[in-house]
Amino acid sequence: MRAASIIRVCGRQASTAVSRRALLRTGIRSAVPSTVRSYASEAKLTRETYDVQRLEHFGKLSDADIAKFKEILQSDSALVQDQDDLLQFNEDWMRKYRGSSQLVLKPKTTDQVSQILKYCNEKKLAVVPQGGNTGLVGGSVPVFDEIVISTASMNKIHSFDPVSGILVADAGVILETADQYLREQGYIFPLDLGAKGSCHIGGNVATNAGGLRLLRYGSLHGTVLGLEAVLADGTVVNNLTTLRKDNTGYDMKQLFIGSEGTLGIVTAISILCPPKPTSVNVAFLGLESFKKVQDTFVQARSELSEILSAFECIDQGSLNQVAEHMDSPVPLDETYPFYVLIETSGSNKDHDEEKLNTFLENAMENESVLNGTVAMDETQAQNLWSWREMVPEALAKCGGVYKYDVSIPLPQLYDLVDDTKARLQEAGVIGETDEYPVVDVLGYGHIGDGNLHLNVAVRRYDKKVEQLLEPFVYEWIQKVNGSISAEHGLGFAKKNFIQYSKDAGMLTLMRGLKSHYDPNGILNPYKYM
Repeated sequence: MRAASIIRVCGRQASTAVSRRALLRTGIRSAVPSTVRSYASEAKLTRETYDVQRLEHFGKLSDADIAKFKEILQSDSALVQDQDDLLQFNEDWMRKYRGSSQLVLKPKTTDQVSQILKYCNEKKLAVVPQGGNTGLVGGSVPVFDEIVISTASMNKIHSFDPVSGILVADAGVILETADQYLREQGYIFPLDLGAKGSCHIGGNVATNAGGLRLLRYGSLHGTVLGLEAVLADGTVVNNLTTLRKDNTGYDMKQLFIGSEGTLGIVTAISILCPPKPTSVNVAFLGLESFKKVQDTFVQARSELSEILSAFECIDQGSLNQVAEHMDSPVPLDETYPFYVLIETSGSNKDHDEEKLNTFLENAMENESVLNGTVAMDETQAQNLWSWREMVPEALAKCGGVYKYDVSIPLPQLYDLVDDTKARLQEAGVIGETDEYPVVDVLGYGHIGDGNLHLNVAVRRYDKKVEQLLEPFVYEWIQKVNGSISAEHGLGFAKKNFIQYSKDAGMLTLMRGLKSHYDPNGILNPYKYM
């Protein structure tokens, strides 16, 4: 096994003639999570925290309703009613939002979903579609007593065409399961997320998840070829086409991608999958400023061009949280204000390594990169990626996190982190001891698509902190013509702030669509807008 190669540049006194052969070598230790204290407890009820009123026209669950659902599902095990078992469906993984649903339904077929929704619509019983429940904006959990319709049992892969690379699968297939299946066929799923071990591909489509591969393969609006969905009245919309080109009529699938279950429940998708790259390289680099991050990105696009598949940025604070809470040493032996993880993927190992080596030598020579390490095998590459993927988990161990995934023009992208931190410091709510609710303000994200994950790590959720953040963050984003949601959707968290990204005309159009397809408003109420 070859060791990882370290690119070492010691400040601005480093030589500009750095030879690849002169680079030092080291191993990369994998990160091992550790048990740490947590200030978080069971989430408070959303309706109490945010003073939400239940819509009066919604019906209330009765014994007759439960009997009807048992008749439809033909299995008592497809209904969850135990209070302890219900908690995982009622609460988001950050323990920020919690509902009080008394029933979870687990249909196995689209026909069962259709029958359930038809009945719920007639009885005006509100429902919440739920996949892996890995969302960050409270979009997949109830606010009151809505019935949860889980896609967990709809988990079949129906077909895969190795010629076209088109996969057809149920909405409840776990993302990592789909990716592993495709790898056996010589392909990969065009989406990759830190939550891939538990999120569902239907939920990914419903929230228009972005993730780590968007730079290379684009968004789900481009890769999803067709889908099957069930409307509020039980009507099945079958658009599960596998055609790359179909220019007949409206492209209706686009309405459901990113609609967060407010127009219908996605039950299956067909998606175009790229071939599995045979040559993958991962580099982890240290930089002195966000300006250098931008310069390195421009250089990477120019010199790595067609093989550049990921360009991730992590600030020092985020990496420190991973090191502290995951009990893992940082990949580099010195600390830097910013870190960049670059991945290349292609089909020619020698060609790709030569391009990467040239890029790294040039980046060191012009002093954009100060230090770094290159993985020399798949295990080391996965370990380096873990430093990026473990950031959300590490931050959550502080006690809680106010998360904002936003799109910002690249030159101003990190300014939001600095300005938010300055605001909280001025208010006196951020500090190192337990008396302060805020631990730190941190930023990381996908530089390739201008997606910043602004994270305010807190020891406990605090109304004063939330009032300092909102609408400040959204007003700031509006001023730079950004978007208040880049990839996680609106859910409950951002439904009152959509006007910062969409004008009155667009909102009228969106509300008109919702009213038309779900006139009783039973699909994922209290969310989206």
